Amino acid sequence: MKTKQPKPFGLAAYLLLLALFFAGPGYAANVLNNISVAEGQNESQVIKIMLKDPVEAMPVSFTTSNPHRLVLDFANTSNSLGRVKEAMNNLSIKDYQIVQAGARTRIVFNLNAPASHELRMDKNLVLVVLHTAPQQAGSPAPVSAPARFADAGKQREYGIRDVDFRRGKNGEGRVTISLTDPGVGIDIQQKGHAIQVDFLNTTLPSGLQRKLDVADFATPTQLIETFEQGKNTRMLVTPKGKWDYSAYQTGSQFIMEVRSLDDPNLAKNEKPQYNGEKLTLNFQNVEVRAVLQVIADFTGLNIIASDTVTGNVTLRLKDVPWDQALDIILRAKGLDKRATGSVIWVAPRDELAAKERLELESKKSIADLEPLTTRSYRLNYLRADEAMAVLSGDSRSINANQEAATCSPSSTGIKADVAAGGSGAASSTTTGSGSTTTRKVNRVLSDRGGASHDLTTNTLVVTDTLDRHAAIEEVLKSVDLPSKQVMIEARIVLADDTFSRDLGAKLGIRANGARGSVSSALSANQVDSNLLATGGASTNPLNVNLGVTTAEAPSLGFTIFNSASNVLLSLELQALEADNRGKIVSNPRVVTTNLRPAVILQGTQIPYLSSSGTNGPTTSFKDALLCLLVSPQVLNNDSIILNVEVTKDAVGSNTGNAGPAINVKRVKTQVRVNNGETAVLGGIFEQTLRNDTEKVPFLGDVPVLGNLFKKNSKSDVKSEMLIFLTPRVLDESLGSIR
Repeated sequence: MKTKQPKPFGLAAYLLLLALFFAGPGYAANVLNNISVAEGQNESQVIKIMLKDPVEAMPVSFTTSNPHRLVLDFANTSNSLGRVKEAMNNLSIKDYQIVQAGARTRIVFNLNAPASHELRMDKNLVLVVLHTAPQQAGSPAPVSAPARFADAGKQREYGIRDVDFRRGKNGEGRVTISLTDPGVGIDIQQKGHAIQVDFLNTTLPSGLQRKLDVADFATPTQLIETFEQGKNTRMLVTPKGKWDYSAYQTGSQFIMEVRSLDDPNLAKNEKPQYNGEKLTLNFQNVEVRAVLQVIADFTGLNIIASDTVTGNVTLRLKDVPWDQALDIILRAKGLDKRATGSVIWVAPRDELAAKERLELESKKSIADLEPLTTRSYRLNYLRADEAMAVLSGDSRSINANQEAATCSPSSTGIKADVAAGGSGAASSTTTGSGSTTTRKVNRVLSDRGGASHDLTTNTLVVTDTLDRHAAIEEVLKSVDLPSKQVMIEARIVLADDTFSRDLGAKLGIRANGARGSVSSALSANQVDSNLLATGGASTNPLNVNLGVTTAEAPSLGFTIFNSASNVLLSLELQALEADNRGKIVSNPRVVTTNLRPAVILQGTQIPYLSSSGTNGPTTSFKDALLCLLVSPQVLNNDSIILNVEVTKDAVGSNTGNAGPAINVKRVKTQVRVNNGETAVLGGIFEQTLRNDTEKVPFLGDVPVLGNLFKKNSKSDVKSEMLIFLTPRVLDESLGSIR
């Protein structure tokens, strides 16, 4: 039996059909015939692109700024020029290149300077009008060429629904204009320090013809003025400082963003959200997949679109970073992206979320079946029980072994680490199974994992999956670090300044009938006691006792006796002036680790008797202490937050059976101090001024002689307390301790 061979004609026809199918020109709907450049109006350049058949859709166009290029994409079009590159030697255009990929033909014009463009179609002609703005060296920046967002040839009237202004996330000013139709022609140009936007053949309601002062929004934009200009609507946006702007349109919304270039916050924060190379796009009802292909060609990245990415988009962008342009397109169509290396996957948000959810569920299922392994981790600095608390997500047990520190001799704030059984080595275990039903959010261990610790060797034993062990090891590396040690030095300064002055006199007169000799005497400290009033009770209404209260006060006295009248006159003048100054400096210091309280105290416990009912008097104690209690927290910038309490008590007057009084000086506060700097925690200044006068009525008011019948006392008592605190972060060698 013979095998039937295929006819040669049928095989040749099949191969011919394949060649025609895969050949670019063979299945292209249109053909590129000619490219030429001519002078246009107002120093513009007109590129004429002639095709074989009438153009059905406007080509996709975009521009780049570095280098300056204009790119046109023609769908279902082949190249019949017989060349792929040609020099133009034009004022605006260096040359052009033609690249064909399948049924799509791309024309790339290399420009001499930045230029805006507009596209027009006339049967089988595509006209590209280039508007350039040449600048001479040393001359001021000219008015920028208008960026036309749509063809102005149509005479249809449009309108504006609303004008809104908002502050963006990064401090940019965002102007949003709601249009009645996405086909509104828009021209943008910079004039001086303002941005001029013209909406062609567009009316503006009277309620929107206004000036908006938006300076209070803390953006570069200061003023927005909207008004009608002939048949058009004009908007003037006035920024301040150094700024840049970008504009784009999605559907019937036109958005302009003005960003500051000299914002001091930009230097401190991370780099801006969008930092891609800027481009200009003009899409009129173009498929989303074609737009993604344009961005992929522009960036050189691999953009993979899901099969569910469909639909068309109308988008106009001017000088927008390509990554921002991609986000705008994705938001407009409800899409999202995931980037891995140089590959960007684009799909609807719900599809990506469902895919990631399935991946997570799959990983969880695998983790539930993965075998458990046990590893031990010996820690150098962190306590094993605290490390176990970190892994289990339970931070409550980290400080469980610490007692609150107080300024009391009976509690120094550090509690011994003793296990429940009384031994020095403590151990406990935590597992992911059992009666526990709630899972901690910050738990590092898996649901099946568990851990135990041994304080004797400071070892942590963990049972978990291999993947989880890798995460546990990274966590332990980040937390098993030596705690910073801080030396806190306090200075408590008590200063006293006392001044007092007393002036007084003692006067006595005695007369009797006996005659005798005349005598006089001068004494430094004594006057006849029979002549003086004692205890304030006058034995003679003429005697005066207004001396100073201090017994050791210096005095001057004399006695005069007149024998003719038998009169004895005795006078003693007393004066005392005292000036006392004193200063007490207490300088406690203590060293502790980060986030650990420390206390140092010194003083006296004063015993006193107190009654306790039927048992009789008992001995109790009162504390008069100098105490420094502090808990430091070292921040990443080397500054220190201190929770501090400083006490300087002293014994006061005795109150009998109730015990002595305690003069208390205390400050308790929280303060942030830079490393090595000194902070004044607080102070108390007290001043007491007294002027006292004691005198005999009427006689004490007599000028000059009245001083013999009165006593003057003046006192000025000043006391001041200042508390200084100086924290120092010590190096590991503790060389900073003095």
